[in-house]
Amino acid sequence: MAATPKKKRTAARILAVGAGLATVGALVAALPAGASGTKGGSNHGRYVDVQLLSFNDLHGNLEPPTGSAGRLTHLKEDGTTETVNDVGGVEYLATHLRQAREGNRYSITAAAGDMIGASPLVSGLFHDEPTIEALNRLDLDVTSVGNHEFDEGAKELARIQNGGCHPTAGCFEKGKRFRGADFPYLAANVTNEKSGKPLLDPYFIWERNGVKIGFIGVTLEGTANIVSAEGIKGLKFGDEVETINKYAKVLERKGVKSIVALLHEGGLPASGAYNYDCDSPGAGAGISGPIVEIAKNVTPQVDALVTGHTHQAYACTIPDPSGKPRTVTSAASFGRLYTDTTLTYDRRTKDIVRTAVASANHVVTRDVPKAKDMTRLITRWNTLAAPIASRPVGYISADIDNPVDATVYEKPLGDLIADAQLEGMAPADKGGAQLALMNPGGVRAPLVHKASGVEGDGVVTYGEAYTVQPFTNMMTAVDLTGAQLITTLQQQVSGANQAAPKILQISKGFTYTLDLTKTGADRIVTSSVKLNGEAIDPSKTYRVAMNEFLAGGGDGFAVLKEHKNKLVGASDLDLFTAYLAAHSTATAPLAPPATGRITVVK
Repeated sequence: MAATPKKKRTAARILAVGAGLATVGALVAALPAGASGTKGGSNHGRYVDVQLLSFNDLHGNLEPPTGSAGRLTHLKEDGTTETVNDVGGVEYLATHLRQAREGNRYSITAAAGDMIGASPLVSGLFHDEPTIEALNRLDLDVTSVGNHEFDEGAKELARIQNGGCHPTAGCFEKGKRFRGADFPYLAANVTNEKSGKPLLDPYFIWERNGVKIGFIGVTLEGTANIVSAEGIKGLKFGDEVETINKYAKVLERKGVKSIVALLHEGGLPASGAYNYDCDSPGAGAGISGPIVEIAKNVTPQVDALVTGHTHQAYACTIPDPSGKPRTVTSAASFGRLYTDTTLTYDRRTKDIVRTAVASANHVVTRDVPKAKDMTRLITRWNTLAAPIASRPVGYISADIDNPVDATVYEKPLGDLIADAQLEGMAPADKGGAQLALMNPGGVRAPLVHKASGVEGDGVVTYGEAYTVQPFTNMMTAVDLTGAQLITTLQQQVSGANQAAPKILQISKGFTYTLDLTKTGADRIVTSSVKLNGEAIDPSKTYRVAMNEFLAGGGDGFAVLKEHKNKLVGASDLDLFTAYLAAHSTATAPLAPPATGRITVVK
């Protein structure tokens, strides 16, 4: 049964119901000769400018993200790049969005999934109720689901939409009951395997003064491969293009010709700079990844695609199947950017004028006043979390980074976490692990030397450790043959991961060469794969530590499901904090580990 959000803000939107189901810069459309648009949207002219503000992959980052997670890269006119420090934070995002809406009579705010999940402690500790409360205050109108909306399963997602206290943790504040999301979560391609009906609303129609714009929300088809299987039993994740095209026809039949797709799948621009021109030398020439083929095949009935998942920043023009230019955007992650898009609506045709587009992302700087309501919200939840969050768990001598750059394959923090998992699972009675593998997407933030509060520089608090490892995945030790280990490495760069490689973080003593001059599985130099200097024997059995997510074949590592003799240990967070405690003191802090376990040939 579809979850229906409470209608708390009806002036600017209506929720479409069908078939028994509750179902950053500007994109400037060039108008026909003699036509003119009016800023803010005139009620009387033929053409109305509708502002679309969008963002994606917030991941519960209410407080300003720190370290590399709070930075962006800016491309200068001379072709060099510079780092933009201190960006993001919902107090600043709220101010930027509210300022952007000023003077715009027709304004919609939409998102492309992963609003929650993998969240820092101030949200994650409370099952992301604080983030939903913040999004309600941000006046978010609609979002698609992302894969992380399923981190705690479909039942918990329904609670996030509809409200109610957590089934085991209960209500977190005396006398207050969680009211759920004011905005609809759209999940057009997430259906019940038996009934075929969408789990949540497939589309949403925003309407004001006769102007109608439809939104179709989907998550990536591969969601089932990157979330816990237990929480999504009985659900099917359908093809993104087929689903969007299907519901575009449904909206057309309802008289809605202006359509935006909210799609939790994305691309990889050739540059990591947020203002990189991915339309040079031609439309969409500077972007690759899954979104390219999706955009090229989504029906021309859809006027724009707001995307996410890859945590990249872009505002590209990828031609639709008819060759007509169409904007495809993504606003990086963690609330560091937002996109401001102008959709020029033709009252006569009821469609978006889409003859030329220009688009850019806006930086969420911290040089604007904090939104006071967001500050109060964060303070309230931090007060509840403080007894747990502020406890010291370790000490570091410098930043231990987790670069967001997809071309940085081995990351210092990834090495550290893999070492912690190996140490925790190595004792004979804990699993007897000889090496550890860590999925890169499970490392959510860097460890920053500068104090985040009153704890002092170099002190790692439980809250900071939780932000790094927020999933509380249980660790396992399993048997894999040497051949399966090599296949695992090959699956990092082939099959489901060929277009967007997922390079596992590995424990000390495990080494190999990644040859980027080759393609697919051949990128792994099999003769270079060694454990403690000794070549991996394909016929030998090795004990390997990994979390439950990887052991279930997550992230496209199907071979890992073939493991044997599984032993379940402590959680990844417990092993991480135990390692920090064992290897650091205030007088002898832990230094960032040296990289070099993966030799990269370019």
